[in-house]
Amino acid sequence: MAGLTCYKPGKRSRTFYSVREYRGRKGEPKGIGWHDLRDLLVRAHIQLGGPIVLVWDNLRMHLVAPMRQFIADHAAWLTVFQLPSYSPDLNPQEGIWSLVKRDIGNLAAADLGQITRAVKRRLKQIQYRPDLVDGCLAGTGLIMDG
Repeated sequence: MAGLTCYKPGKRSRTFYSVREYRGRKGEPKGIGWHDLRDLLVRAHIQLGGPIVLVWDNLRMHLVAPMRQFIADHAAWLTVFQLPSYSPDLNPQEGIWSLVKRDIGNLAAADLGQITRAVKRRLKQIQYRPDLVDGCLAGTGLIMDG
């Protein structure tokens, strides 16, 4: 899973996500890659219709050379700030993941597909609840200026 939590003063808070289900097929990626993150950022940029100031953690995938090159190539609409090492308490997206985990924590899934559907359903519910998304920012203790 990969996700973006988006805030803009005076606007509804938004969240974007991507979920990949690994089925063990030959040549299939096992997880989210840098190109999936790139696509998620492009999708958010298109839907939000403006520049993005991205604040993210030190996940290895955020730091790979192709991702750094993508950021450099799109500096006109994408500005990136790195959070300090291991600081999940400053990352509002961690609050989103916590909400998802809390909801599916007692799920007795028959297969991976059922878990994937439950995760996507919960993320879709969160997308329609900007108050939950706002609460994830409030949980960090950070504020928006403006």
